[in-house]
This record gives sequence, C-alpha cells and structure tokens, in this order.
Amino acid sequence: MTPEYELYAAVVTTGLNNSFYETGNKRLERIQSLIKKCNPEFVAKLAIYARNTMYMRSVPLVLSVELAKETSGHSIVSKTVNGVVQRADEIAELLAYYQLANQRTGVKKLNKLSKQIQKGLMQSFNKFDEYQFAKYNTAAEIKLKDALFLVHPKAKDENQQIIFNKIATGTLTTPYTWETELSALGQTKFENEKVRQIAFTKKWEELIDSKKLGYMALLRNLRNILEANVSANHVQAVCNYLANAEAVAKSKQLPFRFLAAYRELKEVKSKYTSYILDALEDAVMQSAANIKGFGLSTSVVIACDVSGSMQKAISPKSKIMLYDIGLMLGMLMQSRCKNVISGMFGDKWKIINMPKKSVLSNVNEYYKREGEVGYSTNGYLVIEDLIKRNEITDKVMLFTDVQLWNSNDTFHSFEKSWNNYKKIAPNAKLYLFDLAGLGNTPIELKEKDVYLIAGWSDKVFDVLAALENSGNALQQINQIEL
Repeated sequence: MTPEYELYAAVVTTGLNNSFYETGNKRLERIQSLIKKCNPEFVAKLAIYARNTMYMRSVPLVLSVELAKETSGHSIVSKTVNGVVQRADEIAELLAYYQLANQRTGVKKLNKLSKQIQKGLMQSFNKFDEYQFAKYNTAAEIKLKDALFLVHPKAKDENQQIIFNKIATGTLTTPYTWETELSALGQTKFENEKVRQIAFTKKWEELIDSKKLGYMALLRNLRNILEANVSANHVQAVCNYLANAEAVAKSKQLPFRFLAAYRELKEVKSKYTSYILDALEDAVMQSAANIKGFGLSTSVVIACDVSGSMQKAISPKSKIMLYDIGLMLGMLMQSRCKNVISGMFGDKWKIINMPKKSVLSNVNEYYKREGEVGYSTNGYLVIEDLIKRNEITDKVMLFTDVQLWNSNDTFHSFEKSWNNYKKIAPNAKLYLFDLAGLGNTPIELKEKDVYLIAGWSDKVFDVLAALENSGNALQQINQIEL
C-alpha cells in the first residue's frame, strides 16, 4: 500500500474509546508514523472525511493535532479543526489530546497553544448554542470553561456573548435531556418500589412525548423503555420514530449500532419486544435505501470472514466484534442485490443464502452458525469454489480483516486462485472490504480489477459506487474542499 492508502485504512477502522489516546497504543503510534509520510493536505481531507462521511469522532481530532505538529503555522490546520469539531464536547476533547500529544505536564499544560488550532477552535465555538454547550459541559479534565479562557473566541453577536459569559461563570441553564431527567429522578426517595416504578414509567413516557430523546439515545435505551413498562401508545411512538426514514438519515448511525440494540432487546421479556425488533429491521432497511446495489444483470458473491482473528472486539468495552461488522455490511449489501449468493468462510467456505428483508435477523443467524466453518482464514476457497463450479460472476466481495492465508497444506494462495479465476472470468472484479486496517494486502492491489475498501460505515458502499465509475477511495477523499 501507499502511505496514503494505509493511513486511510488504519483511520476508518479504529475503535472509539478513551484508551486510544494512551501511550503505547500500537494503532495510534502507527497512525502518527503514517501521517509523517503523507501529504499534509491529504491528512487534512482524510480527517474531515472520517468525521463527516464515516461518522467517526476521536480519530479526526487526533489527525488534526498531529497535522499541527507536522505543519507549524499552516492555515490548513485551522480549516481542519473547524471541519472536524461538530459537537461542543469535541473542543475540550481535542485540547485533551493536544496536551498528551505534546507531552505537556505541570500546571500550565496548555500554554503556548498552536495558533492555528486556536483559530480553528475559535470558529468552532461559534457553532453551538446554550443547549449544546450545557449538554456537553461535563466534569472532564479539561472543562468547557478552561477551553473558553484558553481559546478566547469572539462572539458573533450579543446573544452569544451572553452564552460565553455563562460558560465563564458556570451558570449555563441545565438542559432538558434524558440523562439529567433520569439522574434527578434517581436521587429522589420513594416510599416503596411500586411508587418508584410508576415514577420511572411516567418519566420515560414524558421523555418520549417531549421528542427530545435523540435517535442514538433511543437506540441505547430501548431495553430500559420496555422494562419501564410504558404504554402501548408510547411503544408505537418509539417504533414510528425508529423506522422514520428522515430520522434514520439524520441520525448518522453506524450499522453495528442497530445490531447492538437488536441483540440487547432479544433478551427482554416484554409483549412488545418483537414489535420493536421489527421496527429496528425497518430502520436498517431505511438506512440501506440509498446503497447502490446491483440488479439481475450483475451477479455478486458476498463472503464474510468469521475466522479467529475476526473475533476481536472493536474497543475494550464493546460487545461488537469485527466479524459482526463484516456480517452486518455483508447483509446490507446482500439486501440491495438481486442476483447474489452469500456465505461465510473460515477453515472452509459455506454458502448460506438468506432473505433480503431481514438484515438484523440474518446477521444473528450467521452469528449462531459461525462455528460450522471453523476459524482459519482460507479466503481462497471462495474463489476455488467458483472455479470448481465453473461459475462466472461479476463481483466477488470479501468482508474481512485481510489476514488471509492457507491452513490446508496445499499450494493454493489467494492471489493464485484469483489469477486462475480471471482466466475463466476475465471481467470479474474483486473487492476486499478491510475491517481491521492492519496494512495487509493478500494480493497485488495495482492489478486490474482488485480493489481495497476500508471502514465500518455503510458509506463504504459510496466508495464501491465510485469504483464503478473508475474512481477510488482516495479520489473521494481528495475531492473534499478545505
């Protein structure tokens, strides 16, 4: 891979968790090393692409700070910072990483802040209203007030100056959010458990009625809502919101978020559980509606890697594994193709075709059956099966960590199998969806009709669409205007 391609793959497959910032994190060290090898303008555009197209939060902030270290005083840094800071708490998070990245210690950890980072954060302060500042005004190491005094933003009008004054004096109005409402209720003393349960039921119904329960908050609290025993009308309101096409589009959820909610709900013993599971399926189909799939004239093979190396959590606290993401993306793609076979591989390759309208239940079915194929990474068997059956297909898609090898003690390799297949299917194309960003390439990427796409978002399919028009992932990134 070129350094740009390797950096792109590493960035869009990085889990979001606090330990990412810790010294000794190999992924962070690799990203830092790759940044030094890349054009600064590409790094800037990649940061904005990761934040606004792939919906990632922490990694774009890292790219912005590391870019400032490599390009001292360049205006590209302030443009990048302004482009990636999309939530009020990201101002403080960026500064927290800045002091770590520059090894600042002592009382004044943030003295002599980069002028271009300061300029970018000054612009960022002008994006948010009082509610947004108050919602994310947490007791972190770097508080919003600290950031305000450090950055010295200029208010764009009188109303915003009032907000800045409130940040400085700690008098922001407590926002109406599900966290603040439930926290206050949790501190209330009740005469018995029954009265307490009734109070929580009413509070959840009030939150649903308020329409201030965001989409992500709703996904995370579906179990709590059902266990609070809210009314049938409120369950209906929840389902309507979950499956609303506009709400799904605005929520910008990564596909595996729906899967996490689905699995959490499967354990809830409520008469409404199946109703909400159906709503989640509808929501996923809405999220897939803009994926450019393929019709009857294009044959597609979708192969999901469920090997041992894919059974790795995407972050320390997550229950989602890399192979969950592969299965989810694979089933999303399958739902958009009419002429398709799908399956999974490990020691062997097994075709398991599923209905198109049940993405989440399909993923769960694969999840239950992953042991049927073993835990090696014999991806070449997907190609050998096509050769054996003399099956001419247009597109072969592997969702994998790209750690492909041969555990069967034969002379086959992934590259040899693909080259042999191209002799009988010269127009076939191979797409490797890299879910780990480890820098592996089991086949020469410069060869015609072999493509690498990386990431966990359904936006990877936009890259696939670009490839159909002779583009690639890096071209998409380079088209971003700073």
